[in-house]
Amino acid sequence: MVVLLGDDGTPTGTERKDRVHGAETPLHLAFSCYGFDDAGRLLATRRADGKRAFPGVWTNTCCGHPGPGEFMEAAVDRRMRSELGVPVRDLVCALPTFRYRAESNGVVENEICPVYLGRIDADPEPDAAEVSDFEWIDWPEYVARAQRPGSDLSPWSRLQVAQLVRWGSVERMLNG
Repeated sequence: MVVLLGDDGTPTGTERKDRVHGAETPLHLAFSCYGFDDAGRLLATRRADGKRAFPGVWTNTCCGHPGPGEFMEAAVDRRMRSELGVPVRDLVCALPTFRYRAESNGVVENEICPVYLGRIDADPEPDAAEVSDFEWIDWPEYVARAQRPGSDLSPWSRLQVAQLVRWGSVERMLNG
């Protein structure tokens, strides 16, 4: 189930995930996570080609939706384990009020999507239905990729990277 939101971010109800993402996607609650190894490299992922929204697109480490009443940090860890086979530690909410709307092939994403940074201690073992590829990439290289005209990264990741850079969030987390 996905938590539906009013324009002010207040929960207004729930709906099945498969009924939420379409041409008229209502505002709902989600999250994004950027996972880094101890060398400071970001785990970037390529969404599986079978995904309804933004198939085959490169993006941040993991995205998902908390269930009704589920703590966001628990949802992030749950999704990291199910999608990538790895737990995440030292989670920090870097962008608590991030909001975006994006469209691709008639499917709209319309989310209030807090952005988390965390640490990963192992290589992922991705669920092929969710992730078709992954790469470890230095943060400055990912930033440059996000800022490049015609970037191959998801629209939400490009927007998030701009805000993470503006606030210096990743550098603060990596430098401890």
